[in-house]
Amino acid sequence: MTPKHSKSDVLHYLRHAILTQKLAPGADLDEATLSETWGLSRTPLRDVLRQLAGEGYLDIRKNRGARVSEMSHRTLRDFFLAAPMIYGAVLRLAAQNAQDLQIGALKDAQRAFKAALRGGDIAARALANNHFHEITGTMAGNIYLLPSFQRLLIDHARISMTFFRPQDSEMAENLTLASQQHDAIIAAIEAGDEDAAAALAVEHWNLSRGRIEQFVMPSGLDLQLGAATSPKVRTL
Repeated sequence: MTPKHSKSDVLHYLRHAILTQKLAPGADLDEATLSETWGLSRTPLRDVLRQLAGEGYLDIRKNRGARVSEMSHRTLRDFFLAAPMIYGAVLRLAAQNAQDLQIGALKDAQRAFKAALRGGDIAARALANNHFHEITGTMAGNIYLLPSFQRLLIDHARISMTFFRPQDSEMAENLTLASQQHDAIIAAIEAGDEDAAAALAVEHWNLSRGRIEQFVMPSGLDLQLGAATSPKVRTL
């Protein structure tokens, strides 16, 4: 007999599976299989899927069911264009608004990140990094910015599975530098130095951007990821 699980169990599993690409971008989710596997009836399962769709993990298509959010040429381009702006705004606001308990939580997250780096598990590294940045989003405390930031973190975690699997000594050194930048981010936030925090956001983004681009640049995409372009004007 299939053991019954709660909605929170299924939420946790699906979030983890999507962030670590155990469920690949664009993968279809079969409600019948999920319902049987988790011992959850269709109604609460659909509640779970709707919640995940609202958070950006899934797309729900009429008469076709749910699928994992895709990472297409367009979404990758938009990701690289938006990421430095959103990260900068989040860390600037975090430096303005962070509470002592939040700073303590950020320090705990950084200790967990360092432990994950030592442990060598790729998924653990990506998830620990994601948790660190999730806390900065909470610190920022902006109801308009936070949903965009949380959506960004979903794709950042999926893409950064590459960054946290170093292929050479330079990439390994970048992991150490990323950890050092986390420490600097904490210090800037704790000091309330919003300019330093915003500058660190750009440095931190640039550290991973180059390596990530090597693995996710879609063939045939003639736009440099992260580079803004001027709209083309059609003449008559």
